[in-house]
Amino acid sequence: MRFITPIEKGKYYHIYNRGINGENIFKTEENYFFFLEKWAQYVSPVADTYAYCLLKNHFHFLIRIKDEDVFICRDNEEKLVIPSQQFSNLFNSYAQSFNKVYERTGSLFESPFRRKEVDNPSYFCHLIAYIHLNPERHKFVENYKAYPYSSYGALLSSKSTKLRRDDVMRWFEEKDNFKRFHATFKDHSGMKELAIEEDYFS
Repeated sequence: MRFITPIEKGKYYHIYNRGINGENIFKTEENYFFFLEKWAQYVSPVADTYAYCLLKNHFHFLIRIKDEDVFICRDNEEKLVIPSQQFSNLFNSYAQSFNKVYERTGSLFESPFRRKEVDNPSYFCHLIAYIHLNPERHKFVENYKAYPYSSYGALLSSKSTKLRRDDVMRWFEEKDNFKRFHATFKDHSGMKELAIEEDYFS
């Protein structure tokens, strides 16, 4: 039986998962944006998001579970929000809507969702670059910078965002280093070295 990494407060995680049997989980632009809306609804209250990439049959996120407990009022009673349950609520809610639109039944995502604790600060920058370069590695686009469903552009933008942009830029020290690191990471085959899910997504 495979060990499932627990989700704990104050810890960073690489969250990734795919459609069941490799099935596509995003078919239209609306699907991508709807998933991000659901992410904001269910995950943002319990976790900070640093980077993400949504691809047609899988996704990647770098997050940190918040330190403080989160409560919601239900049936006139305050109830503790469990972070791992929020992920399940996200996947279930998205799957229900997806199934209704595309007239399908059954599970959409593989379960349990994959998660890897990120406990080495030097790994953060490598993981962010890995996440952003995924569309190019999987040949969805010729240039990762042009891919519309990742956090690469939002992290470089000055527009309002729910991403922890300032934290990310502090890790890279400045925007030019952010850009340069991605290019160097690509040129030095860092993608292959960090492809922890190579067999999983192949």
